[in-house]
Amino acid sequence: MSFHSPVHVSERREVQLVRFLQAAMVVILLIGLWQGNAGIVVNSGIGLLVTFLPAFFERNYRVTMNGGIVLWISVAMFLHAFGTLSVPALGFISPYKSTWWWDHMTHALSSSLVAGVAYAVTRALEEHTEYIVMPPRFMFVYLLLFVMAFGVIWELIEFYVGVVSSLVGVGKVLTQYGLDDTILDLFYNTIGGLLVATFGTAHLSDLSDQLRARMDSTNR
Repeated sequence: MSFHSPVHVSERREVQLVRFLQAAMVVILLIGLWQGNAGIVVNSGIGLLVTFLPAFFERNYRVTMNGGIVLWISVAMFLHAFGTLSVPALGFISPYKSTWWWDHMTHALSSSLVAGVAYAVTRALEEHTEYIVMPPRFMFVYLLLFVMAFGVIWELIEFYVGVVSSLVGVGKVLTQYGLDDTILDLFYNTIGGLLVATFGTAHLSDLSDQLRARMDSTNR
């Protein structure tokens, strides 16, 4: 994987940070397997796979994500996976259960990733075809609405996964803590989308240009 980042971090340091986070998630996955904890295994396993998506897209589709984006993805996935782990310093309780703001932080980070993907793909489509026009103000609103809609769908997924887990008698993979928590999740999802819509789009322009070039090449 090659890393080309606009942030003032060396290429070697970017690789080291990403690899460290991936190794940490492997450790969390092994702990989950050792404990027989389905929630830890599923969340860390999926998070680990997501961190390898940038390398997959570069190798198979020649779409290169810069180091800042790769770190963004890796940090979000690591914090989510770590949040499911029972930590001795917290009385063998997971950060999700012991730290009130952990769930909100991970929701904001995850929703910012969703907003980033939505922006990159939508901008690529806008540049690729004349039938889609997204003025900056409309794009801003679009990203917020997209993240809010995705957040609602995710909350429904969490609910039904919890129901199925209870029916089949396995540990909870995704957990809901009530209606108040759901409302707060949706609020922090919006915060994540707002941050991307306000500050993050400039850092995603290169990625969207690569996607547009890829779309153009498939039509030739």
